[in-house]
Amino acid sequence: MAEAVNAPTPGIVRRNHRVLQDMTGELNHLELSTGLIGGLALFLFGMDIMTRALKQVAGASMKSILAHMAGNRFLGMAAGATVTAIIQSSSITTVLLVGFVSAGLMTSAQSVAVILGANIGTTITAQILAFKVTALALPILSLGFFVSFIAKRKSTREYGRLLLGIGMVFFGMAVMSDAMVPLRSYQPFLDFMRSLDNVFLAALVGAGFTALVQSSSATTGILIVMTVQGLIGLETAVALALGANIGTCITALLAAIGKKREAVRVALVHTLFNVAGVLIWIGFVDELAGLARTIPAMLGMGEGDVPRQLANVHTFFNIINALLFVGFTEQIARFVEWLLPERREKPEPGFAPRHLDPRFLDVPAIAIDAARLEIIRLGHLVRDLLSAAIPAVTVGRPLEIDKLHVMDRPVDLLHREIVGYMRRISVRSLPAEQSDLLMGLVKIANDLEHVGDLVATGMVTTARKRIDEDVVISPATAEVIAGLHREVVDALDGVLVSLEGQDAASAAGVRKMKAGFAELVEDIAGHEMERLRADEPKRLQTYTREIELTETLDDIFKIVRRMARTELALFPKADRSPAA
Repeated sequence: MAEAVNAPTPGIVRRNHRVLQDMTGELNHLELSTGLIGGLALFLFGMDIMTRALKQVAGASMKSILAHMAGNRFLGMAAGATVTAIIQSSSITTVLLVGFVSAGLMTSAQSVAVILGANIGTTITAQILAFKVTALALPILSLGFFVSFIAKRKSTREYGRLLLGIGMVFFGMAVMSDAMVPLRSYQPFLDFMRSLDNVFLAALVGAGFTALVQSSSATTGILIVMTVQGLIGLETAVALALGANIGTCITALLAAIGKKREAVRVALVHTLFNVAGVLIWIGFVDELAGLARTIPAMLGMGEGDVPRQLANVHTFFNIINALLFVGFTEQIARFVEWLLPERREKPEPGFAPRHLDPRFLDVPAIAIDAARLEIIRLGHLVRDLLSAAIPAVTVGRPLEIDKLHVMDRPVDLLHREIVGYMRRISVRSLPAEQSDLLMGLVKIANDLEHVGDLVATGMVTTARKRIDEDVVISPATAEVIAGLHREVVDALDGVLVSLEGQDAASAAGVRKMKAGFAELVEDIAGHEMERLRADEPKRLQTYTREIELTETLDDIFKIVRRMARTELALFPKADRSPAA
């Protein structure tokens, strides 16, 4: 295969390597630099296009995979490998985990198994690049461009961009391959390559270069090109690949700067795991290379396919490392907690969002789910506000009423943060299903904020009038209103349960509360009429305040049922009887 990859490739980027040398035989450094840097730029740009497209077409799958991985370390490792294979970057997977832990979506202990699997998933890049790919560069690139340019459906365009990115990756490898041809006879470069016979120096170079470009896939691609050109041997390439595993940690470490302690632990786990894995294998580079040569020969596949041998070694030691450590995920988590103990965090205000990480915006499915979790937080703030409304508005003193009014401020501020985040999601081109889900969540967030306003404005105003008019609501009437209030709170609880579990069963139950609630309102109306006829002082003012509270609770119940109806559309797996 090495000969095939190194064969002339007319129509791609084939240049006679003599162009890179002047008439005295000296290497043309400008041409060499532009060839190498330009090829690397194409490679990285293609990886970026491909990763963005994959996150768009597979974002929902990524969310589902990561959501169901908790509780089982082997499933977690499989989830990490799968997600990383999808997005082709262990760094991005780890950055997502940092965001998840920082947002409270998972604990640092749960993330350990995912990190172990992430390094397995990233080896798929080497396996793909080890095939005879350069000849396919322009056909794939052209097909991807025309599909992304002509297609009308969003999903089809993203698949076109995926092909476009793959084509650019292959094209970048072809450019670098041709640029490196003269290096085979350039003595200073050959001397430097000989110095990399020291495996520790080679690993250090691999780590440094990967940290610089922040892509172990790019390092792997360059190593494959160099083995094809005969610039390095398999042993040196293996040592450089080991170092790349360390260099790729820099992205996660940078992402953890300024984050919560648990998020920093995720990045530290990734770093410790990769460093430990390299230390385990650094003394067995020759044995790994020998194994890589032996296995294909045993299978009758020949021994000369150095790029395939490198790809197999890359996959092998990452799988073995993961299997070695997967039985110790809890111990690793405790060790990292010991290295980075809990510290007293500054208390965050109630309105500070916990889930709205801007990095999730690149994967709309995960960003939308983060918004859903933040809306649940908003719902609990509204629930606390609603729960405190009675008896504060019926018998509370001015201080209690003022406190109730102040409780709405965090609701308004968090609502503004949520809507702003969802606006940033909406400006992206979303599939119809995600667009409908986002719109439904916006409606629920707005309805929750409206409920908060009804309590903080409507009920508080009624309570202040009660105090100004020196009205006294009787214990019997206060108990009747409290009963109606409990029904409203129960309905809101059902809506929040449905939103949290993404199951419309609870929402359907809220919709079925209509008849019972209407009957309760009628009973209260009859009770109020009897109280209106009573011969008591300020009976008319008292009746007005009591009716205002009843009507406000009725309005809130209608809004809660509207939220339940929205949830039935978002999560349709529920038994919908006519009563709903």
